[in-house]
Amino acid sequence: MFSGQEKLHMGKNTMRLLCTSLSLIMICWLAEGTLSKTDAKKGATKKLKEKMLHSDKNVQDRGLVVVDPKAKDIILEHRSYCSKKMKERHFSGDVLGYITPWNSHGYDIAKIFGNKFTLISPVWLQVKRRGKERFQFTGLHDADKGWMKGVRKTSKNIKIVPRILFDGWTYQDFESVFGSEDEIEELSKNVVLLAKNENFDGFVVEVWSQLGNQKQTELIHLLIHLSEALREAQLKLILVIPPAVAAGTNQPGMFTKKEFDQLASAIDSFSLMTYDYSTPQRPGPNSPLPWVRACVQVLDPDSKWRNKILLGLNFYGMDYSALGASGEPILGSRYIETLKEHKPKIVWDEQIAEHYFEYKRNKGGKHAVFYPTLKSIQLRLELAKELGTGISIWELGQGLDYFYDLL
Repeated sequence: MFSGQEKLHMGKNTMRLLCTSLSLIMICWLAEGTLSKTDAKKGATKKLKEKMLHSDKNVQDRGLVVVDPKAKDIILEHRSYCSKKMKERHFSGDVLGYITPWNSHGYDIAKIFGNKFTLISPVWLQVKRRGKERFQFTGLHDADKGWMKGVRKTSKNIKIVPRILFDGWTYQDFESVFGSEDEIEELSKNVVLLAKNENFDGFVVEVWSQLGNQKQTELIHLLIHLSEALREAQLKLILVIPPAVAAGTNQPGMFTKKEFDQLASAIDSFSLMTYDYSTPQRPGPNSPLPWVRACVQVLDPDSKWRNKILLGLNFYGMDYSALGASGEPILGSRYIETLKEHKPKIVWDEQIAEHYFEYKRNKGGKHAVFYPTLKSIQLRLELAKELGTGISIWELGQGLDYFYDLL
């Protein structure tokens, strides 16, 4: 067994190696002018088929969880989940799934695979400060009571915990609330009342990154007070936290072990954003596996609160262009269309444990796409099991339907 200090040191060494290797990978990609022979000319002919019916076997039994998937197999199989086992869970930890109103397929996924989730977080709500001890909740027009009833009918134990953003808050708003126990009390009371009135089971709160590294002591005090009020009403508080290791560096992130230790006993779960590792200016993987591991180990080296950490999985990808350092998110539907059009060779990177492929647009130059696959997701689920964490998925409507066989 390793001590906490040794684990911390190992995590930092892992990150140094990772940063060096990733830099070399992306320098090579940007420098290469050539593409694999799979690009433009090959893509124009034969239309590839998609299975529209569900399967009696899961993706593992169908031999689809591999390091060398073919584009035609992904296109053929991606809609075909195992209907016989869609209520069975293969991952024993907490599973939080985010849903967004602008990507409605996520609502269907939550109902179809409801038994595979313990927490569902629709991205619905904002809290605004309208003056001293006056708070307003917006976004309730998105709240779908019929859908909530349907999800709970599918899975009796699932908790619906909408996300709340502190929308439009100025630095002065935060300071005013931090400096007044009456304001904190009023905010907490209003949040509990909202949950009871709307039949929510609690909330996911996203606020940490808004203040950068400022006013952390005061923010922790507010969050503990809010959590205690919710817990007293038998409601949950999940806190969204940025990665403990800043992406592209081996430096501490905005939320470290120090803050985690202060909040761990009060907060029900932490939704850890272990994705968005790369940027258009620094293109590359979405969530390198060694970085994901380091983020958890740095946060909780002694494994004291691992079950409260929800390791973040991205069900979206990124499409990077070598021209002008640009990039944009790519969702499942466009990923499949890109595979159909270009029929690329899909490449596995063993170190980061992600697939990617390259293609060329007419007049658009060279592109590289990093998007999750069954293999990359399976390895992250295995890592979560090994580390003793749960998982959080951003977000349910963005992935491919057969991904959910793995959960």
